[in-house]
Amino acid sequence: MAAVAWGRGIPRAWLCRRAGPGCGRHYRAALCTELKQLLAIEEVASRPVRPHEVRVDVHFCGVNFADILVCRGQYQEKPQLPFTPGMEFSGTVLETGTDVSTVKEGDRVIGVSGFNGMAEECIIDPKTLWQIPERVPLREAATLPVSYGTAILALEHRACTQPGETVLVTAAAGATGLAVVDVATNVLQAQVIAAAGSDEKCKLAMQKGAQSTVNYGQGGLKEAVRKLVGSGGVNVAIDTVGGDVFLEALRSLAWEGRIVVVGFAGGTIASVPANLLLLKNVSAMGLYWGRYKEQNFPVFSRALSSALQYCQQGRIQPHIGAVFKLEEVNDAFLHVIQRKSTGKVLISLK
Repeated sequence: MAAVAWGRGIPRAWLCRRAGPGCGRHYRAALCTELKQLLAIEEVASRPVRPHEVRVDVHFCGVNFADILVCRGQYQEKPQLPFTPGMEFSGTVLETGTDVSTVKEGDRVIGVSGFNGMAEECIIDPKTLWQIPERVPLREAATLPVSYGTAILALEHRACTQPGETVLVTAAAGATGLAVVDVATNVLQAQVIAAAGSDEKCKLAMQKGAQSTVNYGQGGLKEAVRKLVGSGGVNVAIDTVGGDVFLEALRSLAWEGRIVVVGFAGGTIASVPANLLLLKNVSAMGLYWGRYKEQNFPVFSRALSSALQYCQQGRIQPHIGAVFKLEEVNDAFLHVIQRKSTGKVLISLK
């Protein structure tokens, strides 16, 4: 079990392995050398940038559950071993290839890197870099791509959420959940019901702007939502949990309501009872955030540009739950697995 592996002590030898002499400049990176095992921190030889590439000095990298799944061999994408996890990062441009004109040395950027962001430097296609506005700190910027990109696509692009509509958010104290609460409340002017598994997490969601909360650790979600909104139901539900929570959220929808499936943090993938879709003319749809990068890049890029703009304008306030050093990456993974933190967990490379 991956959780067991990440619960063990980290051998010091894994933190100081170096490439041999004569290999030129090096940088530190977290490496998955074997699935379902601890990550190693190694020094990796830098390579020259190609004409169409950019080298970025990484300052912060987000930790997402997808990073853990890919290191278990359980994610949709399966990089060849060894590889460096890390889907999102912030940093400054160190070097650009001869064909690159969109960014220059010294620019502050966020990047979506596939799986190679947990390293002191990253070579990337400039197409997947976005310049950070002056008033947005690098730390907060690193939280935006996955969590806020997902929130914006789920609420704006998929569910077409309108001002004044009621939005139900499950796992509302997680990184994505809090981002959904933040965008729905403070950007789209929706009425948010935040559902989470403890009173402490519900309190945090209220601080982010939710109008009501439901602690589904204390009873059924559907009945609690009914008490809040009556038999009419909610217009939109954004679910990252799956299983019974998804089914109760589905049953909580109003006439022509929309539910967006974002993930299965609870570990169970529910089957959709088609009769429920028919009875209220509701829509159940999915959101695979990373797929938009390949299938509809303009939509993907617009969501990240919006997240940066909202942050610059002060309309959203990303919540950072914990920050770990690179050599603490296995502790960071365990932190996420055990759901010890609310909001986004970051790796600091500085």
